[in-house]
Amino acid sequence: MCRFFVAQQARVILSDNAEIIDRAGIETLPIKFDLGGHNTDLFCKSDLIVLSPGVPESIAAVQVAKQKGVPVIGEVEVEIRELAAPMIGITGTNGKSTVTTLTGEIFQAAGKKTYIGGNIGEPMTDAVEAGAWDWVVIELSSFQLESMQSFKPRYSMLLNISPDHLDRYPDMAAYIDAKKRLLMNQDETDFTIVNIDDPEVMKVVASGRGQLIPFSCQQRLDEGMSCQDKEITWRWQGKEIQFPVDELQIKGLHNVANVMAAMVPALIEGVDAQTIWRAVCDFTGLPHRMNLVRMLDGVAWYDDSKGTNVGSVVMSLTGLDKPVTLIAGGKDKGGDFGLLRTAVAEKVTTLILIGEAAVRIEKEIGPVTEIIQAETLA
Repeated sequence: MCRFFVAQQARVILSDNAEIIDRAGIETLPIKFDLGGHNTDLFCKSDLIVLSPGVPESIAAVQVAKQKGVPVIGEVEVEIRELAAPMIGITGTNGKSTVTTLTGEIFQAAGKKTYIGGNIGEPMTDAVEAGAWDWVVIELSSFQLESMQSFKPRYSMLLNISPDHLDRYPDMAAYIDAKKRLLMNQDETDFTIVNIDDPEVMKVVASGRGQLIPFSCQQRLDEGMSCQDKEITWRWQGKEIQFPVDELQIKGLHNVANVMAAMVPALIEGVDAQTIWRAVCDFTGLPHRMNLVRMLDGVAWYDDSKGTNVGSVVMSLTGLDKPVTLIAGGKDKGGDFGLLRTAVAEKVTTLILIGEAAVRIEKEIGPVTEIIQAETLA
């Protein structure tokens, strides 16, 4: 981002709470530094404040500057203003990276020059510098959506909503409000792809204006994408196409939902269904998301270390057969661990807990299975 603004001949000041930062890649740039705290006077004298996704608008220097009329936007907002290609914006508590990557790879398989990024991959400034694109597919976290202003995706996707980042937001309503910003500039010419099985998602999209395209793993849909009896069916404007779930390399019902959402934009845009399905079946998933690491003495070891909230753990357990030994814990982000109770009771024979969240997890789940508190993974 610093390089981008320097190229625009802007005078750049990089502000950080830390007194020492990694300057790799920017050490030769003609920029100034505001380290060890945010200087309110500097913020108020700025023409524009651009926030990194990890920086909330609530910090004091930003709030004072906003009150004085200084515009405040996020990194992604800067970049999407520089891109002319049609965009696909994807959010949700879980599955964003998988769906973003797969959606982009489908368009790439169809011969379209497609950028895949946002909350994953390379910085979006790379997309700006690379020139013209046929499609831009962007994963958007709630943090990034907070500072969105002009984003108007041709396709928006709202995959699911469950408690997350409650260490940043005061309550679920604030978290959902951030997610809702994905839809704020869409109109009747745009499409909103939604998980009709998620009641929180359906509450959010009730205020949107885009054309709704639902997907479901629980019910047959007359219009949209649904899965029943191990077969995905796309029904749209009188057409019907089937796809066999058994041909997928990524497993689990949550991944079936991810696949259904990812296929919709290309189908609407007229990409050949077999081209789409070949790209989907070639997809082996992303690292650290329910990846089978190895089989040892008849035990399957899965890496799901990207499952960092309660909802993602529940979905992962749903796709496994009992008996499961689950290693969980780590940072406490404020979620309701009681929501794990049913899934743990049904699938987990041994639960090993580590990190700061361990004690609260055990308390909220209750004695539904064998629980071991561990200091380390050694």
